[in-house]
Amino acid sequence: MRPGYDESPINALPPVVWALALPMIASEVVFGLASVGFLGGAQGVGFRLNAMQLAAYFPQIPLRMWQLGVFDLRQAARVLTYPFIHGSLTHALFVIVFTLALGKMIAEQFRPWALLALFFGAAIGGAVIYTVFGLILGVDLGPLIGGYPAVYGLVGGFTFLLWVRLGMEHANRMRAFTLIGMLLLFQLVFGLAFGNSGYSWIAEVGGFCVGFLLCFVLVPGGWGRAVAALRRR
Repeated sequence: MRPGYDESPINALPPVVWALALPMIASEVVFGLASVGFLGGAQGVGFRLNAMQLAAYFPQIPLRMWQLGVFDLRQAARVLTYPFIHGSLTHALFVIVFTLALGKMIAEQFRPWALLALFFGAAIGGAVIYTVFGLILGVDLGPLIGGYPAVYGLVGGFTFLLWVRLGMEHANRMRAFTLIGMLLLFQLVFGLAFGNSGYSWIAEVGGFCVGFLLCFVLVPGGWGRAVAALRRR
């Protein structure tokens, strides 16, 4: 057989990317089977709602724990579980596609543990910023559910890598922020069109900012490259 003809036409995804995406895929398979009666019987239609109630991040919970001076590990773990359960199949599909696509590109430059730190760091950071936003403005915020804040953290990682590359090429670094600008514009238009804007965008923008900043310590040489770039200005 000629060299290269036995290679897979599909580039293999790193295991760490599958580790993030498979729980989302598996949950949607369960919800799909339950919705048509293959799992849970008559109660199967409530699987997604029950999972959302168990996994969602409620910003009122950490504030309540702070006021009472108690710590509940199960409730605190919601900042790690909410990215894996989604409100609908469409919601999940968008997150899964972005996780696979961006995760693969970032995994080529990140160590596996750094990619996990980026994903969960953005999820936690987005939730914290969301909570602080509601506290400062006195707004009663709804729960966070779904992986968008974590995915926006991956967007932040991709933006950082592009930002560094453009700096090395002495090109306009602002071009690195084109993707996040397009996503926010799309989200604004979508929210206005369907009346579903809410405040979740705060967590998503927060996830992007946290993801971008984390790269200064997660990418090998990231801080040094940034300092060198600033000195060249």
